[in-house]
Amino acid sequence: MPDETAGKRVGASPWRRAWLLMRRDKPTVLAAIVLVLIVVSSLSAPLYAGYVAASDPFRSNLSARITVDGKRVKVMQASTEGLGLGVTPIGPTYGAQYFLGADTQGRDVAARLLYGGRNSLLIATSATVICLVLAAVIGITAGFFGGITDQILSRILDILWAFPVYLLAISLSIVLLSHGIVIGPIEITGDSLLLPIVIIGIIYVPYVARPVRGRVMALKKSEFVLAAKGLGIPAWRILVNDILPNVSTMLIVFVPLMMALNIITESSLSFLSIGVQAPDASWGTIIQDGQTLLYTRPAVALAPGIAIALTVLSLNVLGDSIRDALDPRTKLV
Repeated sequence: MPDETAGKRVGASPWRRAWLLMRRDKPTVLAAIVLVLIVVSSLSAPLYAGYVAASDPFRSNLSARITVDGKRVKVMQASTEGLGLGVTPIGPTYGAQYFLGADTQGRDVAARLLYGGRNSLLIATSATVICLVLAAVIGITAGFFGGITDQILSRILDILWAFPVYLLAISLSIVLLSHGIVIGPIEITGDSLLLPIVIIGIIYVPYVARPVRGRVMALKKSEFVLAAKGLGIPAWRILVNDILPNVSTMLIVFVPLMMALNIITESSLSFLSIGVQAPDASWGTIIQDGQTLLYTRPAVALAPGIAIALTVLSLNVLGDSIRDALDPRTKLV
């Protein structure tokens, strides 16, 4: 259990109290360690592929041979199933090369797993930033100014809210994969990682903007904001000095939770071949590559699935801990 006196230290700022509470919570610390290991491992993908696996995870290696237990063996071995026709990728060697085995193209699964993790985390993080920025702008504007501005922005949010998240994401992905996005001089092609980033960043905006709008509407009626208006302080100063600091804690709580959702969404789209496009890889594309090998080489699909589960679980634990630590109504603060 967290130390209840940590959050009550005299003179401690809300951020310091939150930090003291979180670092004394063992599940939170464990989740942070797991998440850091996943991030560091994913960022080291080029080093692993170049110096450990010594293979190109984006090039087919159907005729490659490696040394296992002092013997030269083929990466694509003769099939022993049924009539013995075709080939089967080598299974996990638990050595430097092909630690988790190979996929149907003879590529090192472990190296692809790290590269896929790098792309999945990049997309999830970037989409989270886009989502939170758009949601903050829309929610604060609608909640603070009200009137016709609130009505217009709320109706736009209602339209996005009316579509199921995955249906909207799949529809946008299918349409934009062939045409891309062209806005003046800005062009995003269908095979760019920016495309899933933009799509995922937009579809979750209503789910963040609505709570932000409600929070701002409540703050607008608070005594300190009414007093500032009575003193004739400009609206922009009230927004910057009074509204934004109180909304920022809510946005910070959303960060790990939105990242977890975005990782699942990106993996789902990539599994359906409408997310990350070849030659790039993500955890979703690797699961798709391994679905035909579930009975013979299950590690190809299970490894990225486990990576997704650990990452999402860690982010959810961190999100819950941050929410409890920053919530002024919690008993521990």
